[in-house]
Amino acid sequence: MPRFSVIVPAYKVQAYLSECLDSVLSQSYPDLELIAVDDCSPDACGAIIDEYAARDARVKPVHLAENQGLGRARNAGLAEAAGDYLVFLDSDDTLTPDALRSVADRLKETGDPDVLVYDYARTYWDGRTVRNQLAAQLTEQGRAPFRLEDRPGLLRVLMVAWNKAYRRDFVRAHGFTFPPGYYEDTPWTFPVLLTAESIATLDRVCVHYRQRRQGSILGTTSRRHFDLFEQYDRVFAFVGQRPELDRWRPELFRRMLDHYAVVFTRRGRLPRGSHGDFLRRARAHYRRYHVPGARVRPRHALLRFGLHRTFRALQLAAAVRRRMLKGAVKLARALRTGALRLHYRIQLRLPLRSDRAVFAAREGRGDPAALEEAFRTHAPHLGTAWIARPGREQAAPPGPRRLTPGTAAYWSALARSRYLVSDGGFEGRLRKRAGQVFVQTQQGTPLAHAGLDLLERPAAARDTDFAELLRGVDQWDYVLSGNRHATLTCERVHPGRYTTLEYGLPRNDVFQRATTQDVARLRASLGVPEGAVAVLYAPAYRDHLRTQRPLLDLERVLRRLGPRFVLLARTHTPVHGARIIDVCGHPDLAALCLASDALLTDYAPVLFDYAGLDRPIVVHAEDWAAYEAARGVYFDLRAFPPGAVAHSEDELIDIFATGHWRGSRSAQLRAAFRERFCPWDDGRAAERVVRRVVLGETEPAPVVPLGDRTPVPAACAWSPPATVPPPSVPLPVTESH
Repeated sequence: MPRFSVIVPAYKVQAYLSECLDSVLSQSYPDLELIAVDDCSPDACGAIIDEYAARDARVKPVHLAENQGLGRARNAGLAEAAGDYLVFLDSDDTLTPDALRSVADRLKETGDPDVLVYDYARTYWDGRTVRNQLAAQLTEQGRAPFRLEDRPGLLRVLMVAWNKAYRRDFVRAHGFTFPPGYYEDTPWTFPVLLTAESIATLDRVCVHYRQRRQGSILGTTSRRHFDLFEQYDRVFAFVGQRPELDRWRPELFRRMLDHYAVVFTRRGRLPRGSHGDFLRRARAHYRRYHVPGARVRPRHALLRFGLHRTFRALQLAAAVRRRMLKGAVKLARALRTGALRLHYRIQLRLPLRSDRAVFAAREGRGDPAALEEAFRTHAPHLGTAWIARPGREQAAPPGPRRLTPGTAAYWSALARSRYLVSDGGFEGRLRKRAGQVFVQTQQGTPLAHAGLDLLERPAAARDTDFAELLRGVDQWDYVLSGNRHATLTCERVHPGRYTTLEYGLPRNDVFQRATTQDVARLRASLGVPEGAVAVLYAPAYRDHLRTQRPLLDLERVLRRLGPRFVLLARTHTPVHGARIIDVCGHPDLAALCLASDALLTDYAPVLFDYAGLDRPIVVHAEDWAAYEAARGVYFDLRAFPPGAVAHSEDELIDIFATGHWRGSRSAQLRAAFRERFCPWDDGRAAERVVRRVVLGETEPAPVVPLGDRTPVPAACAWSPPATVPPPSVPLPVTESH
């Protein structure tokens, strides 16, 4: 008997069906059956289902003789189900990677409840992904499992069948089935939640809910939207047969009125001329199911009295009010922008302040933060300020004064500060003055193509304005570089009159200054269990992929490596799982490097930084050909790697399992890599920059030879081995808010 029965009804979705089925069959939790129901679809859905059934024994094809609609197609799949839990998935939606494993883990944690509610995100045809706005209702804090009266806010979450897992014995014991018609989820989900003796939640996006540009059933103009009245009749009939559920009538009444108001006001649902009839039906239901004393919203009164013309008049008045308000806001913004521009022009005419420096970073802290600290240490007469962008305030270092973009103080600082330091640039309206010094720190050592080389890589260049890029380059006075390769590449792809300071990367100075106590403190703050081997997983961004997801099955890798290993996952989308610590939003990459014992990456620039730590690096180069074709690279990393190279997931597991990841051959490769790419990273790069740019010293400080450097060792080099127990609760997550 499988753990999950995933039921997918299909009708006229041939363009999306394969992606849906693949998302189920590729789950890292394989104990499932996939019941694909062909609802007599006139397109190729039936053939696609048969093809999948021929390839995978877990697929059960069901072909209906005539089209019966979504609800009855689900019932047909339900009759074939043999799994412990039922999962419904619409055929144009997809399960997210590792969704079923997360569901299975949560079911086990909560003692196999009747219903598990998980989260979803809307995915739009233009590539946007927006998470459910009521995700807070799915918090896993507090007692679990629970009954609905303990968490009534769950009734506010979208009432659909596909964001829940249902214990099959519970469903069959109560005889739950889907009715015919539109909105068939309504008389399913309300009775299920009201009846369940045990409910649990999973605060994780498990379903991507596709928002199709055209063709959505609920977005179709039709009188079939009137089916909604019959569906709520079924809900209240269910409650009427169970006196113990009477206490839920006020909440169901409010939810019903909200639902009617949405259908009535949403453009494109009701045919022209049918709104009055819909409102009259709504008024009849208001009177039929009204609960004395139930609190209602003002718009519910319009449904109560069926005031169609009044409703339209109020809608028109609200639209006029919105337009006026929008115009007023637009005027206020224009006035504010004009005032700030005038303020900036005035500031540009005032004398420069030679004792002021402004710092900014695109993401996290990086080189600008390290330089800011060095400015205060070696040039204490300078006052420093940090541009803290909205939503990234946590990334600001603790020392400098904070500036908010778009404020008068911000423009004053840009206009009058002598030193401007950034890894990406400032406002496009910035006018660099005579006497100002612009230090561009770059993003590290380049492996992938950058700058003008992206002209030949449209997938990677995307919307890059190369004219604007070169205007920015013309403002640079100094560019930092960590090695000769970075120097030669930058001067070619960013041609300009600037001076390259090949002094090392300031952000890596901490690797030479940190102590074992610092490493222990960082590991504790991240939730790394004592004695664990922490592997930092930091893959590169794939420009050629619209959806960024790890190429590795991280949980499978950890299971094969054993309980001593944990993973610090710095991926481009959040990941979850046992012994996986999500550090996607952590503002300080250097801190993550220090906290880890090894780096697992592919083509991310962090591998050049990490080499300066002299800790093991493993390169996963499974999709090298695709990455090279889409992005372009400056050398073959497989031919000159910083450590062991894996070309598949199984090979990667073998590298760790056999100890090759930290063997003598890997150490030899890393030594050659450090000699080429880390010649200056001795802990004094930031000091060299300050002495040259601010203090005017032309000769850089001597470099400590590679053999004499003492980067802080990895924790597993000085802590005794230990077996990490499986966590009873999810490991802590460090996020940037």
